[in-house]
Amino acid sequence: MKITETRKEKKIDEKENFLERKPSLKIIPLGGQEEVGRNMTVFEYDSDIAIVDMGLQFPEEDMPGIDYIVPNINYLKGKEKQVRGVIFTHGHLDHIGAAPILLKKLNYPPIIGSPLTLALVKRKMEDYEAGSATRLKTILINSIKDKIKLGKMEAEFFQVEHSIMDAVGVILKTPVITAIHMGDWTIGTRKKKNVSDENTSQEEINYAHLSQLARPTVLMLESLGATVRKSLITEDEMWDNFRKVIASASGKIIIGTFSSQVKRIKDILDYASKIGKKVAFDGYSMKMNVEVARKLGYIKTGKEVIISVNEISHYPDNKVIIVCTGAQGEINAVLNRIVTDNHRFIRIKKNDTIVFSSSIIPGNERSIQRLKDNLYRKCDNVIHSEIMDIHAGGHSNIAAIQQVVKEIKPTYILPVYANHYMLKEAEKVIREIGFPRQNIFVLDNGNIINFYSDRSPFVEKKKVDTSYVFIDGLGVGDVGQVVLRDRQMLSQDGMFVITVIIDSKTKKIIGNIQITSRGFIYVKENFDLVNATKKVVQKVIRENTSSDTSINWDFVKNNIREAVGLFLFQKTQRRPMVLPVVIEV
Repeated sequence: MKITETRKEKKIDEKENFLERKPSLKIIPLGGQEEVGRNMTVFEYDSDIAIVDMGLQFPEEDMPGIDYIVPNINYLKGKEKQVRGVIFTHGHLDHIGAAPILLKKLNYPPIIGSPLTLALVKRKMEDYEAGSATRLKTILINSIKDKIKLGKMEAEFFQVEHSIMDAVGVILKTPVITAIHMGDWTIGTRKKKNVSDENTSQEEINYAHLSQLARPTVLMLESLGATVRKSLITEDEMWDNFRKVIASASGKIIIGTFSSQVKRIKDILDYASKIGKKVAFDGYSMKMNVEVARKLGYIKTGKEVIISVNEISHYPDNKVIIVCTGAQGEINAVLNRIVTDNHRFIRIKKNDTIVFSSSIIPGNERSIQRLKDNLYRKCDNVIHSEIMDIHAGGHSNIAAIQQVVKEIKPTYILPVYANHYMLKEAEKVIREIGFPRQNIFVLDNGNIINFYSDRSPFVEKKKVDTSYVFIDGLGVGDVGQVVLRDRQMLSQDGMFVITVIIDSKTKKIIGNIQITSRGFIYVKENFDLVNATKKVVQKVIRENTSSDTSINWDFVKNNIREAVGLFLFQKTQRRPMVLPVVIEV
């Protein structure tokens, strides 16, 4: 059996070595294959590298103190000069949020994107490090007909339907295969009627033209909607509901949404102008993104509609709309400050209307539910997607996935940008329409898949390092698994500090042993446990010290930690972090 396995492994190694000598396009996802967020993909042909997206991932519940997570780019160390460009598909944080950190590490390669996307990247750069945006080398996508050379590769673009303006898909042409990356997308939901002119219409986007690209082709298909069978909410349906809510409100309207929803913000402004209402924006990112959109000309509504949040008291409540951040339940965001009465200018009244116009980011369910509960206590009119279609998302469903595959007719498919189970579900629904199973590849982060012009794709055995890079304050990657495990322990059972002063000559304890507890017990109400613990410490020191020998105090502290930890668990069934402090005087 072992001989057979060795022969098989040898054949695989020989195959890998042979294939590595053949020209291929390597596609390497550094994030986005096992989570929602941290989207980043490396394309490598010969000595040329192109990158699509540099997104962040929001922390999960077992990551206390972490601000966000960025992709690990260890694979690119030493290859910085080979990076011909970084293409950003659109301006959501899960696609641009890591740019300020990673672009600097890569020595600022050229960045490529549409006007709003690049403007938002520059804003993120300046927020992270003042002056850093001036180091950027930008290539603007002025038209989807633009073509950009990236060494031996060439990038082209196509329009996609998504919940932010200026979203594009990417076509990466190489000598061996054409890669089609959709970015985030949906289909059939875009608004056909303009809020201010209901006779204006937009054509529904169709992707059939991508079937004419040079073959073989590989379609990288964002798959967040792979478990959604129900019909998607169209923007027309959403806006019909939105107009009814805005027009009928008897008090203030407070709309919580993502600051990147520039298109929705523009339509709110257009409709407010039409019916004579004023709009105030609050939240740093909200105000900054509105300002960026106005400078680019995406928002043309001026001072006749937009007012400062400190001016809302100058107008009747039923003439005021407030658009703010915080619909995800973030503690310090505007909506939470409003509901806790900590906002300087906004107070909720019973007849006000609160609108949640956003989807729920996975992991935020509890925070949003708590926010809703508090809002319901103060307001009679809370509108969210469970009771009214007030948000049109930017992602697809099963029918859309199948439709796009039929339109593009790719040779191969890589489901991307979703949790692993969603990628597997995408594989299932694609196979339902007769697409060959052997031409669908579900990858993990760090997999290296090689595409050739004359043979089947090949996934290498080795993976590149895609371990988490945690961002905590100004620290990048300095919080590792050990620190995170300590934080988890502290958050679960607290900390127990034992301070002992030892006479250097007699090796006896001087004075009282000091016990400090944080998050474990209240010392003043647990004298018996504290005194019993002190006796355990005294015993350990007595058994591990001698007046006529030198003492290894690290050894003594480890023994105190183990003995006290075991004793406290026996008495409480809890495991606090035990920190012995031994001072020799």
